Amino acid sequence: MNRTVIPPVLVTGATGRIGRIVVDRLLEAGVPVRALARRSEAATLPAKVEVFAGDLTVPESLDPALKGAGAVFLVWTAPPQSAAAVIERLAANVRRVVFLSSPHRTPHPFFQQPNPMAALHADIERLIAATGLESSIIRPGMLASNSLAWWAPAIRRGEVVRWPYGAARTAPVDDRDVAAVAARTLHQDGYAGGDYVLTGPESLSQVAQVDAIGAALGRRIAFEEMTPDEFRSLSEGTAPRPVVEMLLAAWAAAVGPPAHVTTAVADILGTAPRTFRQWAADHATAFAPGS
Repeated sequence: MNRTVIPPVLVTGATGRIGRIVVDRLLEAGVPVRALARRSEAATLPAKVEVFAGDLTVPESLDPALKGAGAVFLVWTAPPQSAAAVIERLAANVRRVVFLSSPHRTPHPFFQQPNPMAALHADIERLIAATGLESSIIRPGMLASNSLAWWAPAIRRGEVVRWPYGAARTAPVDDRDVAAVAARTLHQDGYAGGDYVLTGPESLSQVAQVDAIGAALGRRIAFEEMTPDEFRSLSEGTAPRPVVEMLLAAWAAAVGPPAHVTTAVADILGTAPRTFRQWAADHATAFAPGS
Protein backbone atom coordinates (compact mmCIF):
# COMPACT_ATOMS: atom_id res chain seq x y z
CA MET A 1 0.00 0.00 0.00
CA ASN A 2 1.33 3.42 -0.94
CA ARG A 3 1.85 5.83 1.92
CA THR A 4 1.37 9.53 1.37
CA VAL A 5 4.55 11.46 2.03
CA ILE A 6 3.80 14.59 4.02
CA PRO A 7 6.17 17.45 3.20
CA PRO A 8 7.70 19.12 6.25
CA VAL A 9 6.51 22.42 7.66
CA LEU A 10 9.13 25.04 8.47
CA VAL A 11 8.39 26.93 11.68
CA THR A 12 10.12 30.26 12.18
CA GLY A 13 10.13 31.62 15.72
CA ALA A 14 10.05 27.97 16.78
CA THR A 15 11.22 28.67 20.33
CA GLY A 16 8.86 31.60 20.90
CA ARG A 17 5.57 31.65 22.80
CA ILE A 18 3.40 30.63 19.85
CA GLY A 19 5.91 28.89 17.60
CA ARG A 20 6.99 26.42 20.26
CA ILE A 21 3.41 25.21 20.70
CA VAL A 22 2.87 25.10 16.93
CA VAL A 23 5.80 22.68 16.76
CA ASP A 24 4.11 20.37 19.27
CA ARG A 25 0.71 20.50 17.56
CA LEU A 26 2.22 19.65 14.17
CA LEU A 27 4.18 16.72 15.59
CA GLU A 28 1.02 15.42 17.27
CA ALA A 29 -0.70 15.54 13.86
CA GLY A 30 2.10 13.47 12.32
CA VAL A 31 3.53 16.35 10.31
CA PRO A 32 7.34 16.50 9.91
CA VAL A 33 8.67 19.73 11.39
CA ARG A 34 11.66 21.86 10.57
CA ALA A 35 12.66 24.75 12.80
CA LEU A 36 14.59 27.87 11.93
CA ALA A 37 16.62 28.74 15.00
CA ARG A 38 19.96 29.73 16.30
CA ARG A 39 21.79 26.58 17.36
CA SER A 40 21.82 27.66 21.00
CA GLU A 41 18.02 27.54 20.98
CA ALA A 42 17.72 24.05 19.53
CA ALA A 43 18.02 22.29 22.91
CA THR A 44 14.48 23.35 23.81
CA LEU A 45 12.97 21.58 20.78
CA PRO A 46 11.83 17.95 20.58
CA ALA A 47 14.31 15.47 19.13
CA LYS A 48 12.03 14.80 16.13
CA VAL A 49 12.41 18.40 14.91
CA GLU A 50 14.98 19.02 12.17
CA VAL A 51 16.74 22.24 13.17
CA PHE A 52 18.19 24.58 10.56
CA ALA A 53 20.38 27.53 11.42
CA GLY A 54 19.04 30.62 9.72
CA ASP A 55 18.36 34.31 10.11
CA LEU A 56 15.55 36.37 8.60
CA THR A 57 18.00 39.23 8.11
CA VAL A 58 20.06 36.97 5.81
CA PRO A 59 17.45 35.69 3.33
CA GLU A 60 19.79 33.23 1.60
CA SER A 61 20.35 31.45 4.91
CA LEU A 62 16.77 30.14 4.66
CA ASP A 63 17.39 28.18 1.46
CA PRO A 64 18.43 24.83 3.05
CA ALA A 65 15.43 24.86 5.37
CA LEU A 66 13.01 25.71 2.55
CA LYS A 67 14.19 23.05 0.11
CA GLY A 68 11.49 20.38 -0.04
CA ALA A 69 9.23 22.06 2.53
CA GLY A 70 5.51 22.33 1.91
CA ALA A 71 4.53 25.21 4.15
CA VAL A 72 6.00 27.88 6.41
CA PHE A 73 4.77 29.36 9.66
CA LEU A 74 6.12 32.89 9.47
CA VAL A 75 6.73 34.88 12.63
CA TRP A 76 8.50 38.11 11.73
CA THR A 77 11.16 38.90 14.33
CA ALA A 78 13.54 41.02 12.26
CA PRO A 79 13.83 44.56 10.89
CA PRO A 80 11.75 45.19 7.77
CA GLN A 81 14.59 45.60 5.27
CA SER A 82 14.88 41.91 4.41
CA ALA A 83 11.14 41.14 4.27
CA ALA A 84 10.77 41.37 0.49
CA ALA A 85 13.70 39.04 -0.16
CA VAL A 86 12.46 36.53 2.42
CA ILE A 87 8.94 36.45 0.96
CA GLU A 88 10.40 36.03 -2.53
CA ARG A 89 12.29 32.96 -1.31
CA LEU A 90 9.19 31.51 0.33
CA ALA A 91 7.24 31.91 -2.91
CA ALA A 92 9.97 30.16 -4.88
CA ASN A 93 10.08 27.12 -2.61
CA VAL A 94 6.83 26.37 -0.80
CA ARG A 95 3.11 26.21 -1.57
CA ARG A 96 1.66 27.65 1.62
CA VAL A 97 2.50 30.29 4.22
CA VAL A 98 0.69 31.06 7.46
CA PHE A 99 1.63 34.47 8.81
CA LEU A 100 1.32 35.50 12.45
CA SER A 101 0.10 39.07 12.13
CA SER A 102 -2.05 41.46 14.20
CA PRO A 103 -5.69 42.69 14.05
CA HIS A 104 -4.78 46.04 12.50
CA ARG A 105 -7.76 45.83 10.10
CA THR A 106 -10.24 45.38 12.95
CA PRO A 107 -12.26 48.60 13.46
CA HIS A 108 -12.48 48.26 17.25
CA PRO A 109 -10.64 51.28 18.78
CA PHE A 110 -8.34 49.01 20.80
CA PHE A 111 -6.69 47.89 17.54
CA GLN A 112 -6.65 51.24 15.76
CA GLN A 113 -3.90 53.06 17.65
CA PRO A 114 -0.62 54.03 15.90
CA ASN A 115 1.49 50.87 16.00
CA PRO A 116 4.83 50.41 14.18
CA MET A 117 4.53 46.62 14.38
CA ALA A 118 1.08 46.69 12.78
CA ALA A 119 2.47 48.79 9.93
CA LEU A 120 5.21 46.20 9.40
CA HIS A 121 2.64 43.40 9.46
CA ALA A 122 0.55 45.18 6.83
CA ASP A 123 3.59 45.54 4.56
CA ILE A 124 4.44 41.84 4.88
CA GLU A 125 0.84 40.89 4.13
CA ARG A 126 1.01 42.94 0.92
CA LEU A 127 4.24 41.21 -0.07
CA ILE A 128 2.70 37.78 0.53
CA ALA A 129 -0.45 38.66 -1.46
CA ALA A 130 1.63 39.89 -4.41
CA THR A 131 3.37 36.50 -4.77
CA GLY A 132 0.21 34.47 -5.23
CA LEU A 133 1.23 32.13 -2.41
CA GLU A 134 -1.50 30.08 -0.79
CA SER A 135 -1.73 31.95 2.49
CA SER A 136 -3.62 32.33 5.73
CA ILE A 137 -3.30 35.30 8.07
CA ILE A 138 -3.58 34.67 11.82
CA ARG A 139 -4.40 37.76 13.89
CA PRO A 140 -4.39 37.14 17.63
CA GLY A 141 -5.68 39.93 19.83
CA MET A 142 -4.31 40.38 23.33
CA LEU A 143 -2.46 37.23 24.40
CA ALA A 144 -3.32 35.84 27.83
CA SER A 145 0.37 35.16 28.42
CA ASN A 146 1.13 38.90 28.42
CA SER A 147 0.04 38.89 32.05
CA LEU A 148 3.11 36.81 32.92
CA ALA A 149 5.37 39.71 31.99
CA TRP A 150 3.05 42.43 33.24
CA TRP A 151 1.68 41.23 36.56
CA ALA A 152 3.43 38.02 37.64
CA PRO A 153 6.46 39.70 39.30
CA ALA A 154 4.27 41.74 41.70
CA ILE A 155 1.91 38.83 42.34
CA ARG A 156 4.78 36.47 43.18
CA ARG A 157 6.05 39.01 45.71
CA GLY A 158 2.60 39.34 47.24
CA GLU A 159 2.39 43.01 46.25
CA VAL A 160 -0.42 45.14 44.90
CA VAL A 161 -0.70 45.06 41.11
CA ARG A 162 -0.26 48.66 39.96
CA TRP A 163 -1.25 49.20 36.32
CA PRO A 164 -2.86 51.86 34.11
CA TYR A 165 -6.41 51.73 32.78
CA GLY A 166 -7.75 48.95 34.98
CA ALA A 167 -11.18 49.36 33.37
CA ALA A 168 -9.84 48.70 29.85
CA ARG A 169 -11.61 45.65 28.43
CA THR A 170 -9.88 43.06 26.25
CA ALA A 171 -10.63 39.45 25.27
CA PRO A 172 -7.35 37.63 26.03
CA VAL A 173 -6.73 34.63 23.82
CA ASP A 174 -4.86 31.58 25.05
CA ASP A 175 -1.54 31.02 23.26
CA ARG A 176 -2.45 27.34 22.92
CA ASP A 177 -5.57 28.20 20.92
CA VAL A 178 -3.59 30.51 18.62
CA ALA A 179 -1.02 27.76 18.03
CA ALA A 180 -3.69 25.14 17.39
CA VAL A 181 -5.32 27.35 14.75
CA ALA A 182 -1.95 27.99 13.13
CA ALA A 183 -1.11 24.29 13.04
CA ARG A 184 -4.50 23.40 11.57
CA THR A 185 -4.15 25.96 8.76
CA LEU A 186 -0.59 24.80 8.06
CA HIS A 187 -1.28 21.13 7.46
CA GLN A 188 -4.95 20.91 6.44
CA ASP A 189 -6.55 22.17 3.25
CA GLY A 190 -9.46 24.57 3.08
CA TYR A 191 -7.89 27.65 4.66
CA ALA A 192 -6.29 29.32 1.63
CA GLY A 193 -7.06 33.02 1.70
CA GLY A 194 -8.25 32.82 5.29
CA ASP A 195 -7.97 35.91 7.48
CA TYR A 196 -8.65 35.08 11.12
CA VAL A 197 -8.89 37.43 14.11
CA LEU A 198 -8.44 35.24 17.17
CA THR A 199 -9.77 36.28 20.58
CA GLY A 200 -10.80 34.68 23.81
CA PRO A 201 -14.53 34.14 24.45
CA GLU A 202 -15.18 36.99 26.87
CA SER A 203 -14.66 40.72 27.36
CA LEU A 204 -12.80 41.34 30.63
CA SER A 205 -11.39 44.44 32.25
CA GLN A 206 -7.78 44.31 33.33
CA VAL A 207 -8.99 44.36 36.95
CA ALA A 208 -11.16 41.31 36.23
CA GLN A 209 -8.18 39.52 34.71
CA VAL A 210 -6.13 40.12 37.85
CA ASP A 211 -9.11 38.87 39.88
CA ALA A 212 -9.13 35.68 37.79
CA ILE A 213 -5.47 35.10 38.56
CA GLY A 214 -6.23 35.62 42.24
CA ALA A 215 -9.04 33.08 42.06
CA ALA A 216 -6.64 30.56 40.54
CA LEU A 217 -4.26 31.18 43.46
CA GLY A 218 -7.02 31.09 46.04
CA ARG A 219 -6.43 34.62 47.31
CA ARG A 220 -7.47 38.16 46.53
CA ILE A 221 -4.96 40.32 44.63
CA ALA A 222 -5.29 44.06 45.19
CA PHE A 223 -5.25 46.31 42.10
CA GLU A 224 -4.22 49.95 42.19
CA GLU A 225 -4.61 52.33 39.29
CA MET A 226 -1.36 53.75 37.92
CA THR A 227 -1.20 56.97 35.90
CA PRO A 228 0.05 56.88 32.30
CA ASP A 229 3.11 58.93 33.29
CA GLU A 230 3.94 56.44 36.04
CA PHE A 231 3.71 53.65 33.47
CA ARG A 232 6.03 55.55 31.16
CA SER A 233 8.57 55.88 33.97
CA LEU A 234 8.19 52.22 34.93
CA SER A 235 8.78 51.13 31.32
CA GLU A 236 11.85 53.31 30.78
CA GLY A 237 14.67 51.16 29.46
CA THR A 238 12.56 47.98 29.30
CA ALA A 239 10.28 48.69 26.32
CA PRO A 240 10.60 50.94 23.25
CA ARG A 241 8.79 54.23 23.75
CA PRO A 242 6.53 53.76 20.67
CA VAL A 243 5.35 50.43 22.11
CA VAL A 244 4.62 52.04 25.48
CA GLU A 245 2.64 54.84 23.83
CA MET A 246 0.74 52.37 21.67
CA LEU A 247 -0.26 50.31 24.71
CA LEU A 248 -1.39 53.36 26.65
CA ALA A 249 -3.44 54.64 23.72
CA ALA A 250 -4.98 51.20 23.13
CA TRP A 251 -5.95 50.73 26.78
CA ALA A 252 -7.39 54.24 26.95
CA ALA A 253 -9.52 53.47 23.87
CA ALA A 254 -10.69 50.20 25.45
CA VAL A 255 -12.23 51.85 28.52
CA GLY A 256 -16.00 51.75 28.09
CA PRO A 257 -16.81 49.60 25.05
CA PRO A 258 -16.80 45.81 25.34
CA ALA A 259 -13.81 44.06 23.80
CA HIS A 260 -13.93 42.75 20.25
CA VAL A 261 -14.81 39.03 20.45
CA THR A 262 -14.78 36.60 17.52
CA THR A 263 -15.77 32.97 17.00
CA ALA A 264 -12.76 32.16 14.79
CA VAL A 265 -11.11 29.74 17.24
CA ALA A 266 -14.29 27.69 17.60
CA ASP A 267 -15.03 27.90 13.87
CA ILE A 268 -11.65 26.40 12.97
CA LEU A 269 -11.01 23.99 15.84
CA GLY A 270 -14.58 22.92 16.54
CA THR A 271 -14.10 23.58 20.25
CA ALA A 272 -14.68 26.70 22.32
CA PRO A 273 -11.63 28.87 23.02
CA ARG A 274 -10.24 28.64 26.52
CA THR A 275 -11.39 31.33 28.92
CA PHE A 276 -8.90 33.56 30.72
CA ARG A 277 -9.93 31.82 33.93
CA GLN A 278 -8.92 28.48 32.42
CA TRP A 279 -5.61 29.97 31.31
CA ALA A 280 -4.99 31.41 34.80
CA ALA A 281 -5.78 28.08 36.47
CA ASP A 282 -3.42 26.22 34.13
CA HIS A 283 -0.61 28.74 34.78
CA ALA A 284 -1.18 29.38 38.48
CA THR A 285 2.26 28.06 39.44
CA ALA A 286 3.90 30.83 37.36
CA PHE A 287 2.31 33.38 39.72
CA ALA A 288 3.12 31.53 42.93
CA PRO A 289 5.88 32.73 45.29
CA GLY A 290 9.28 31.28 44.43
CA SER A 291 8.40 30.37 40.85
